[in-house]
Amino acid sequence: MQDTVDGFTAIGQTDAAIGKEINIASGEEHSIGELAEILINELNPKARIVTDEQRVRPDASEVFRLIGDNSLIKSLTKWKPCYTFKEGLAETVRWFKDPGNLARYKAGVYNL
Repeated sequence: MQDTVDGFTAIGQTDAAIGKEINIASGEEHSIGELAEILINELNPKARIVTDEQRVRPDASEVFRLIGDNSLIKSLTKWKPCYTFKEGLAETVRWFKDPGNLARYKAGVYNL
């Protein structure tokens, strides 16, 4: 969460970023399964993943891996990720576990 905020701040302070599409990303690959397992362990260790075979990506699918390329933001600004995937996820989970934060969270609204 903090890496993303820092990335937006760095982009906003850099004239060379105007008009460019810039990824704020770790540059690392993590699967949805890995993300789900970490969240299950943090939030509800009794939860289990259920696979709906109709929703499994077909073998001839166009995309199997997605990795955010952070080379442009790093070249235009001094930004770099400071948190590992697990550290950032743990911070986000802690934030959502705080009742005060959760009371302010608007699930149906996207704010910057």
